[in-house]
Amino acid sequence: MRRLLAIMPVMPYPPHQGTNIRNYNILRHLADEYEIHLLTFHEGREPVIPGPLREICRVVEAVRNPDHSLAKRLVRLFSSPLPDVVYRKASPLLLERLKELTARHSYDIVHVEGIEVAQYGLWLAGQRKGRKPGLVFGDQNAEYLLQKRAFETDIRQPRYWGAAFYSLLQWGKLALYEAKVCRTFDRVVAVSEADREALRRLVPGLDVRVVPNGVDVDFYAKTIPQEPPLPNWSPHALVFTGKMDFRPNVDAVLWFAREVLPRVRESYPDAHFYIVGRSPHPRLKPLMARGDVTVTGYVEDIRPFLAHASVFVVPMRIGGGTRLKLLEAMAMKKAVVSTSLGAEGYPFQHGRHLLLADEAGAFAEAICTLLGNEAERARLGEEAFKLVNERYRWERIIGALKDTYRELLAP
Repeated sequence: MRRLLAIMPVMPYPPHQGTNIRNYNILRHLADEYEIHLLTFHEGREPVIPGPLREICRVVEAVRNPDHSLAKRLVRLFSSPLPDVVYRKASPLLLERLKELTARHSYDIVHVEGIEVAQYGLWLAGQRKGRKPGLVFGDQNAEYLLQKRAFETDIRQPRYWGAAFYSLLQWGKLALYEAKVCRTFDRVVAVSEADREALRRLVPGLDVRVVPNGVDVDFYAKTIPQEPPLPNWSPHALVFTGKMDFRPNVDAVLWFAREVLPRVRESYPDAHFYIVGRSPHPRLKPLMARGDVTVTGYVEDIRPFLAHASVFVVPMRIGGGTRLKLLEAMAMKKAVVSTSLGAEGYPFQHGRHLLLADEAGAFAEAICTLLGNEAERARLGEEAFKLVNERYRWERIIGALKDTYRELLAP
């Protein structure tokens, strides 16, 4: 059996948010063909290796997340040519573990998943002799594009000009760094055709393989409790899910709550917005005081919230890659209203699989149309489920990654 070293920015379990969901499923569906060694970071004082990872991986090495003070980040913001994201996971200890692993084991493939840890693949590229190990870079977002879009969104509002300035600096640095990473690795994997084209704008002619995000359809199709997950659940529940300290998610829910929800409540006064996800950012505090918004924080299982949603909303205005939350809602046959950016990278068609709207008024109108038409909500949910079930099961998707590995390993 061939041996694979996976380097990942966070412990990929439990699979409760986008990065972890993708990374855990990559490992889980590769384990039948590869002996997997995992090198990653952990929170807290001591590493706790979850049982499911021990079952999948022959070796799991985890070091503590590095600490970087705000003062150091500010100095580097102006003094370093490298983007901030590189320093978040810059760890001499992890580099030492990498040296130990590569000295002790012969790897056929080293798969580095995420721009934060690309630096360790760059180090390996400088050390290896010949073509072994094969180096694969998984770019979960076209990162420079994410910062470009963040800048273009924040610059419109004076109160966010500080964030816009940060994104402007990061945009340029990331474009240079991401291009270097893509040129250095043997294979680059993106999650969508849109990201493939964005990376090719950085490196013309770059060979980028698309391995989209997927969903555990069977998990989301399981029976869930009939009772709503919270008391006084609204009959017109609008649900959003995601990690709530992630900047694009924060921007999405703030825009929706301020610009869209009041318009919906003109027609449906009891409409209520449920923001479901861990680590709510301090910028969400004003929403927590509102009677028409609930910020749940971490929940053990998002399925009851999805199941009892009248409409699932994806009001994204910043970001790249693809949104796993969209697949999860569709796997539960939910009617979805999304911005064009929120559905970017998927072949979903407006009016067939979901409704698309980019302006606040049109977004609210689409929601109100669905709230008033249960049959249309059901039709959209069924059509979306059919496509997700056919094309976005993880076991199907990881086949494309295995093909990339086989090609790289061919004599």
